[in-house]
Amino acid sequence: MLSLHNRVALVTGASRGIGRACALRLAQAGADVIINYLTSPEAAREVAEQVQSLGRRAAIIKADVSEGEDVESMLEFVSQRFGQLDICVSNVATGAFRPLLTASPGQFQSVMNTNVLALLHLLRCALPLLTKSKVRAKVVTISSHGSHQALPHYGLIGASKAALESMTRHLALEVQEHVNLNVVLAGLVATDSTRQLQPEVFARHTQSMMVGGRTLQAEDVADVVLFLCSPLSDLIQGQTLVVDGGAAIRG
Repeated sequence: MLSLHNRVALVTGASRGIGRACALRLAQAGADVIINYLTSPEAAREVAEQVQSLGRRAAIIKADVSEGEDVESMLEFVSQRFGQLDICVSNVATGAFRPLLTASPGQFQSVMNTNVLALLHLLRCALPLLTKSKVRAKVVTISSHGSHQALPHYGLIGASKAALESMTRHLALEVQEHVNLNVVLAGLVATDSTRQLQPEVFARHTQSMMVGGRTLQAEDVADVVLFLCSPLSDLIQGQTLVVDGGAAIRG
């Protein structure tokens, strides 16, 4: 297991799905974890209890990462409570599955605010703490195949993920002296949001994977996030790492 002892990590959207898996994997590696949530306080408390059961410190904070003031308050809390921040996992995402031509400007803006602008809010507010880290600080964002593939009813989310990947690369250029920024592009994982997809979509994805019949789980994505948050990734900068069992290369 990679060691993240004496590190403090913030995971947005950590109460469920991939965010929850990331929070627990980082704690298993030795990090203290701040669990951000918006609508699932009970689930967030369960994650915090699991982090604490691993012998790590945990804190829960409600914040809407699409709102700059919320993010600023969240980072003030982190500074006061922990006095340091070494890792950020920007996981929160939103977006309805619908044809792009039926989406309103308000829906488009809402998705972009949560899926893209949130990273800018987070890095801007976290940078003073990240630059003081005694190790090389790490920021990881979560993307999907919709960033470069046309998928039915996925246009809103896909466009935002493409923008997120581009923003991550440009931010890496701007903060290269102190922070590594990278993207984990996850294949199809069963979460509360993706369960809206048709079962045949999951079946096709699983059939395309080339890993001996395994299916992709949130924990598999969290393993790659853990690697990017560790010293082993110090020379990986501004990159997108794909974890999908090889499904994408088969088209």
